[in-house]
Amino acid sequence: MDSFYRIKRLPPYVFAEVNQMKASSRAAGDDIIDFGMGNPDFATPPHIVEKLTETVQDPRTHRYSESRGIKGLRKAICQYYARRFNVGLNPDTEAVVTLGSKEGLANLAGAISSPGDVILVPNPSYPIHQFGFIIAGAAVRNIPVAPDGDFLAALERAVLHSVPKPTAVVLNYPNNPTTANASVDFYAEVVEFCRRHEIYIMSDVAYSEIYFDIAPPPSILEVPGARDIAVEFTSMSKTYSMPGWRIGFACGNARLIAALARVKSYLDYGAFTPIQVAATAALNGPQDCVEEMRRRYRERRDILVSGLAAAGWPVPLPDATMFVWAPIPTAFRHLGSLAFSKMLLREAKVAVAPGIGFGEHGDSHVRFALVENSHRIRQACRSIRAFLARYHNTIEEAERRVDARVGAAG
Repeated sequence: MDSFYRIKRLPPYVFAEVNQMKASSRAAGDDIIDFGMGNPDFATPPHIVEKLTETVQDPRTHRYSESRGIKGLRKAICQYYARRFNVGLNPDTEAVVTLGSKEGLANLAGAISSPGDVILVPNPSYPIHQFGFIIAGAAVRNIPVAPDGDFLAALERAVLHSVPKPTAVVLNYPNNPTTANASVDFYAEVVEFCRRHEIYIMSDVAYSEIYFDIAPPPSILEVPGARDIAVEFTSMSKTYSMPGWRIGFACGNARLIAALARVKSYLDYGAFTPIQVAATAALNGPQDCVEEMRRRYRERRDILVSGLAAAGWPVPLPDATMFVWAPIPTAFRHLGSLAFSKMLLREAKVAVAPGIGFGEHGDSHVRFALVENSHRIRQACRSIRAFLARYHNTIEEAERRVDARVGAAG
């Protein structure tokens, strides 16, 4: 039997291979230190949990909610944008609550694109950025990730050489997986270009509150005129350690927000009301929990990067996100990221995400998610150091044997 059309357009899920290996290793009794999935391990702050517990006691909250989100949460979202980005939004027309940013991105992709439409997506990128559109039948054209002249040149080429003209471009800063950051000036250039060519912008800022050595990352909606063409997605998952709660939001262009809200009205009745009330408490309540989360991610980042350097694996120090984007050590780069990730899991009992899972341009890297505690990170670095030393010694021995054979032949 032939595969369904949309399923045929989806490649095998690369991360599933590593996940299967992890499961087999754990079943065999191995202790796997897992940096693979960006699944925050911190507890959700107590005041948020308490608000959920309090609200769920009221049976009226057990009924269907609102697909676009309760009014109180939409107002809290707009107040957050006013505080954080100095952007004024209308909670009735420019904000919608989503079941996490992933659901919102996928449903808006389905709402605005048709088979054959061209969408510009960075590569490497978080999988839903391209596959949301691929599932909808659109054609995805890859563009660079770094917010620089190459990115802007790629936009120019896409308009000149894409038929039909691109419908939308996806942005994601701070970027998952590369950790790259964008400035307001870069956003302004993209907005000016896309307004001129009538191209929508979908911006994902899920990691905008996880930053360390830089000013707080900006929103594209800070740019005058951005709301004419742009919508921005974010999530409560990382900022407040609420990944399993599945709650996020989209803000910006009223036409795009209305399209997303209309699609959602056919697909869901919104998140469980007590979760929305708790999310409102998170946005409106004390924010010291977010600062503490940043501090702990910074500590983990520093331990991991310094530990890998001591192991002989230098990697860039990210200044945002909960990830480390690590170039594969030179001696192993020919393997590609999937084979190297499997080797690291088998030999060092350390799981990472292969870069190929984020697109072919990620195949020279692996991604570490900072979701293990400091003790476990140090343990992982010791294991990686031993693994790299074993292979370094093996390579040296092989080279000595080759040299000896060459010498004897001479």
